[in-house]
Amino acid sequence: MRFSPTKIPGAFQIDLDLIEDERGFFARSWCAREFGAIGLSTACVQRSISYNRVRGILRGIHFQAKPHEENKLVQVIRGAIFDVLVDLRPESPSFGTWEAFELTAHNHRGVYIPSGVGHGFQTLENDTEVSYQMSEYYFADLARGVRWDDMALAITWPVSCPTISARDQAWPTLAALGKDDA
Repeated sequence: MRFSPTKIPGAFQIDLDLIEDERGFFARSWCAREFGAIGLSTACVQRSISYNRVRGILRGIHFQAKPHEENKLVQVIRGAIFDVLVDLRPESPSFGTWEAFELTAHNHRGVYIPSGVGHGFQTLENDTEVSYQMSEYYFADLARGVRWDDMALAITWPVSCPTISARDQAWPTLAALGKDDA
C-alpha cells in the first residue's frame, strides 16, 4: 500500500499495490503493521457497507462527536463516488477546508479519515457500494453532521440536484456547529 498525505493533516489517500496475473489481482487493503508504522490508528471495531441505488445520492457530511470520535477507512466495492473530507477540528491548520477524492471499484483507492474530520460522498454511478472500517462503535446520540451545501465550505459537488435525506438536509452550518460537537 502507498499512503499519500492530503492537505488535511492526518488524512491519507491509500493506493493499493496490485499483484496481477491472468486471473485478476490480489492486494492488501488494510494492514495493522503498515497503518501503525505511519502513526495511524489500527483499531477496527466495526465495518459497514452503504449501498446506493442511483447516481447522485449524497450522504453526509457526517462525524461522531466526543468521547467516541472515530477514524474511518473508506473504499468503494462497486461503482464510484466523489468522496469529501472536511476538517472540523478548530485547532487544525486546515480547519474549515475540504478535499475530495474519486474512489472507484476500478482504481481500488481508499481514504483514511482521522477523527474530527467530517466525511460525505456523492455517487457517480448507479449501484454503488461503499465500505467503511471504523475505529469506534456507532453511538446514535453522538452522530453529528455539517450541511453539505454550507456556503462557507463551498464544496463543488459533481451532480446537481442530489438525492439527500431529510436528516442530512437539517445539519447545521460549520459556523453554527457547537464547540462540544466538533
